[in-house]
Amino acid sequence: MVARGERPAHAVAPTAARSAQPRPAERSAFVFVGFMGAGKTTAARTVAAALGERWVDTDREIERELGESIASFFDREGEAAFRAVEERVVLRTLADPAARVIALGGGAVTSERVREELARHTVVYIEVDPAEAWRRASGGTRPLARDRRRFEQLERERRPLYESVADAIFPAYCRRESLRRALTALEKLAEAPRGTRMVWAEAASGHHPVFFARGLVASGFFYPVDGRRFLVADTALVERHRPPAAAATVAVSGGEESKTLAQAEQVLRELARAGCERGDIVVAFGGGVVGDLAGFCAAVYQRGARWVGIPSTLVAQVDSAYGGKTGVDLPEGKNYVGAYHLPAAVICDPDLLATLPARELAAGYAEVVKTALIAGGRLWARVRGGAEPSDDEVILGCVRTKLAVVAADERDAGGRQVLNLGHTVGHAIEAATGYRRYRHGEAVAVGLLCALRLSGRDHLRREVVDLLAARGLPTTYSGAAPEQVLELVRRDKKRRQGRVPFVLVEEPGRVTPGHELSDDEVLAAIKEVYRP
Repeated sequence: MVARGERPAHAVAPTAARSAQPRPAERSAFVFVGFMGAGKTTAARTVAAALGERWVDTDREIERELGESIASFFDREGEAAFRAVEERVVLRTLADPAARVIALGGGAVTSERVREELARHTVVYIEVDPAEAWRRASGGTRPLARDRRRFEQLERERRPLYESVADAIFPAYCRRESLRRALTALEKLAEAPRGTRMVWAEAASGHHPVFFARGLVASGFFYPVDGRRFLVADTALVERHRPPAAAATVAVSGGEESKTLAQAEQVLRELARAGCERGDIVVAFGGGVVGDLAGFCAAVYQRGARWVGIPSTLVAQVDSAYGGKTGVDLPEGKNYVGAYHLPAAVICDPDLLATLPARELAAGYAEVVKTALIAGGRLWARVRGGAEPSDDEVILGCVRTKLAVVAADERDAGGRQVLNLGHTVGHAIEAATGYRRYRHGEAVAVGLLCALRLSGRDHLRREVVDLLAARGLPTTYSGAAPEQVLELVRRDKKRRQGRVPFVLVEEPGRVTPGHELSDDEVLAAIKEVYRP
């Protein structure tokens, strides 16, 4: 996640989340870690004030012990001497039961002993974009913020360490009010099974936690803690997994045929008959279709009810469960009726993917490749290297990428449209073939290849063809003439003044929206992937 106005630095979570196990009772303090300029001190002060607890800034404690500034000691004695003092002071602070909220210096996590001790605490990583960190930290007294090249290198070296100890990840641009409201989520995280991670989603209209761990649903974990639950669930999923406890359950099919106004009316009426109130919680338990449908119903029920997403498909876990887009289809086009309505929380449990049919899991992989192309960096490297679609690091990397994009442009004013990569043609193929021939991800796979063809990146296109084909995804389509697909492209809901903007790829990590292309160019790309 990144500072507002900066290009997203799409990083992948460092280690696979472990199966959910009881969290040790001795976990005590909230400890804030992160690079220079992240705002750890401000975050710790805000949280401590809200809790009515004492907070400690270990850099200040170090200066008290030294009797001088860190900068002067560092310059005279060198970094090794400073790190020895830092380790001693940090370990002492972490062992102090009275220190309930702690802010660590940026380099404290380089100590293995410190990292080991942090396992006893709830660790919050404040993630800052390197450019924003430099803007905040340079020009002052920090010894390691004098040379920008070295500064950015340090950030790259330390980021995996921050991620390795983090129970929760917050963006540096997180508002103070959000931090105060996040306390209930952090307290719930402190009680959650070991291995549970939380990523904080921050957008213009609101904020919410994303909880991630294997076995999380089976453990009975749920958030928020207040309000009755009303379950909107995929019928097949309820048969395979134990659903969250609920006051009532509305069962729906997980297929695209359920994303209709008629089905939405049925869900809304069943919620009303069951006595659902505005202060209750609609729980979407299923894949992308169920999430879109239940989220839309929550958005309009009594003018807005809370909802929680528990995504059960790979498409939903890496993409559709985040960002607050909800809606249903019309015969004239996909997602033509909808609302922006952020969830109160998302609970992501990769164990739910274990019973997915192979074709469904493969379909989700198209969204993984799309997101990796947008992110570039470590996520693209991991996907390119052959990571399994359900790999924990891949899923978390996709989640964090999407949340960063949404934070910068919640309402699709510009930057968020990069998430439409491959979808302009993909949605048209779905509609042209009656939403029956291809799953969403399969159509997106073909759409991705069209986008790369339009981008003029043939070498990258060949690489993506290999990745998709290796997972059993189609690299061509049939069942509708290219001219029919083109006509549906022209109706894309993102068109402006009759023109459809395309998302194109320069290279992984450099994806840009808003390109206007001629019908001839688009038709040529569609024909290339068409097989009669």
